[in-house]
Amino acid sequence: MIDREKIIENYIAGYNQFDIDKMMADFDDKIVFENIQNAEVNMTLSGLKEFRNQAEEAKKYFSEREQTITLFSHSENQSEIAIDYRAVLAMDFPNGMQKGQELNLKGKSVFEFSNNKIIRLADIS
Repeated sequence: MIDREKIIENYIAGYNQFDIDKMMADFDDKIVFENIQNAEVNMTLSGLKEFRNQAEEAKKYFSEREQTITLFSHSENQSEIAIDYRAVLAMDFPNGMQKGQELNLKGKSVFEFSNNKIIRLADIS
């Protein structure tokens, strides 16, 4: 379990630093990423290329962003983290949110592992 925690902590550090290579260092080539809001999947990405493209695009949205892990939970091939999320918008959004506005959210991420690689990641808010 400790190895998984180190892998997840590395992913979160990469996310917070806008370092996509670091984020993806422990991903399987066939990684599946899902973003789930209000119990609905609003984005699914398959493979490293799709994930990288989205991650590069998302860097433009925030001038600052930070995920803080508040809890780890492990099962046979999955690890779940609870997170506190803070970000500052780098642009105006169509929903009325404006550049410079700060977001503060709570959520969780579920990581599925195979051979010490992340094969699935779901961000849930």
